[in-house]
Amino acid sequence: MKLNTILRLTSGAFAGLLLATVQSANAFTACQVTDLGGVDDKSFNETAWKGVQDAVAKHGIDSKILESKDGTDYEPHLNSMVGAGCDIIVAVGFLMGEATQKAAEANPDSKFTIIDFAYKPTIPNVLGQVFETDQAAFLAGYVSAGVSKTGIVGTFGGINIPPVTGFMDGFAWGVAHYNKVKGKNIQVLGWDPAAKEGLFTNNFDSLDDGRAFAQNLYDEGADIVMPVAGPVGLGSASLANELGSDKLKIIGVDGDWTVTDPTRKGVYLTSVMKNMDATTLSVIEMAKSGNFSGGVTAGTLENGGVGIAPYHELSSSVPSDLAAEVEALRKGIISGSIKMN
Repeated sequence: MKLNTILRLTSGAFAGLLLATVQSANAFTACQVTDLGGVDDKSFNETAWKGVQDAVAKHGIDSKILESKDGTDYEPHLNSMVGAGCDIIVAVGFLMGEATQKAAEANPDSKFTIIDFAYKPTIPNVLGQVFETDQAAFLAGYVSAGVSKTGIVGTFGGINIPPVTGFMDGFAWGVAHYNKVKGKNIQVLGWDPAAKEGLFTNNFDSLDDGRAFAQNLYDEGADIVMPVAGPVGLGSASLANELGSDKLKIIGVDGDWTVTDPTRKGVYLTSVMKNMDATTLSVIEMAKSGNFSGGVTAGTLENGGVGIAPYHELSSSVPSDLAAEVEALRKGIISGSIKMN
């Protein structure tokens, strides 16, 4: 019997009481605590949950999830999962770093994995999942520079934290590399990778902010925008859908937004993919087989942990020679012959 439990609660104590009453016929349960934005955010929470559900389908295990509505939910939700006897607890997001450390150190017999965070020194019962998203975003920046008709592209973030700015760094570096190779001067609005200054909505849930930030960048001439803010970016996609992809194209992040947001698939040039589903499945399998250990695992272009999505509906916007250059860059980054920064 497979048991999948989704509890949309903000009270950690109450969540623990309910979870404690759930019984399962299986011996192994994988549990997830989301960051803000919900499990259906079409971004990192949803992608990580897919990894949990892939484990359910593949191995017949049970799963539970608690959705955080506020940062104060992190610690009680993690403790609720410990109390529920979860065999592996998946914490989603950099902002959960402190709460996960507290829960792990207080419960050394419980196993945790956290996405977008690595501890120094490492914690024996926590496996950090980090992703070299700048590698994939470099490719997205390069192709965006090659596709842009206005010579201006833009980006903005949700919160100024490394898992967000890593995307923005790579995007800006990719554009800079295009300029160097082609002798062009494509501008990047919204982020300066040297000064570490740029545009941030300071949230991961406001679609209105996503629309407004994209509108401002469009008004300044950007015809391609990469929002690095989880579901906030759907507001940007809504604007692009109204304007038309000939006026504004969007670069998705975390997953393939053409797949997760098919109603607006015509606006996505590509997506910078962080394959958290694959790494989360792998960590669950480690825990289930008894091979789990704390430390860090990194997703790269080489191991498939990061990448860019196909051009899908906008493939006609990407000339074959440009597509070939992007593939050569991918191979060059893997081999080390291409230096991104």
